[in-house]
Amino acid sequence: MINVTNLVKVFPSRKGLLGRDAVVALRGVSFAIPDGGAISFIGESGSGKTTIGRILAGLETPSAGEIWWDDVNITALPQRQRLRFLRKVQLIQQDPYQALNPARTIEQALKDPLTVIAREQHKGPQWVQQRINEVLQMVGIEPVSVLDKYPHMLSGGQRQRIVIARALTVEPKVLVADEAVSMIDVSLRLGVLKLLRDLRDQFGISLFFITHDVAAARYVGQDGQLFVIYKGMIIESGQTDEVITHPYHPYTQALLSAVPVLKGLEIPGPDRYIPLRADEDGEIQETVCLYEPRCPFAQDQCRQTRPLLQGDGHDHACHFPTVRRVVATARPEKP
Repeated sequence: MINVTNLVKVFPSRKGLLGRDAVVALRGVSFAIPDGGAISFIGESGSGKTTIGRILAGLETPSAGEIWWDDVNITALPQRQRLRFLRKVQLIQQDPYQALNPARTIEQALKDPLTVIAREQHKGPQWVQQRINEVLQMVGIEPVSVLDKYPHMLSGGQRQRIVIARALTVEPKVLVADEAVSMIDVSLRLGVLKLLRDLRDQFGISLFFITHDVAAARYVGQDGQLFVIYKGMIIESGQTDEVITHPYHPYTQALLSAVPVLKGLEIPGPDRYIPLRADEDGEIQETVCLYEPRCPFAQDQCRQTRPLLQGDGHDHACHFPTVRRVVATARPEKP
């Protein structure tokens, strides 16, 4: 299990380059990734989702906070020892078109990480080739059909499966899927999402799923935890279906109310539309509710003190939490 505690990330001032102040990307984020479990993070662009994923994958260093892998605090380890743990976390990039080197065949792309492992474990070329075939079959691709091809010769769905196969070469314990289906055709998305869920079910791989798509989060993490993040702070969390069907926080409700209703097939929720004001790029007051300037239900207390994340399993950071049913439900079939 991975436990993340009070994770903070501050990107340094860019005043010398762009005239901007330091950017606080994460504000004390805490969560746990259970073995073989799934957690999803949803929120707007710039909310801090990708930053968390990059920290877990070792591509960014936290400014503060701790990451525990079972009983080991990996943030306190020397870099070489820390890399041993970070190899178990693999990132699935958002864009399969840029994630693969266009000048290398699929076989070469998969062979590179396996060659390093083979050298460490004193295994030969035959093992490397066998492992390449295994990971391709794991993601539903027949090896002989792609090994000699270049990325531009494959469809978007095939490329994303190759990216997942490359992540599997090192036998990861956790896959960080950062908007893993946003860049591929809608007709192919369900297949990739099902693949991620199958990898979890069949091989016990944990999933850290980053998305804007509530439906995708619900499908991949149907029995997992859902975290709603706003300006680097978790403002609601709980069991995935519970958060979606009974959201407490106005921001969660606004996100869910933006999901289109299928006319003729779905019935809008009784509290269907929750307005979301434009986000003004102004100075953030660290002592007040981060969402207050955009919240249609804000009161004086929201402008004076910041609400803390609290609850009993279904947590929320709101002074005046109110369940509003905004998600559409399936229209019952006529007898």
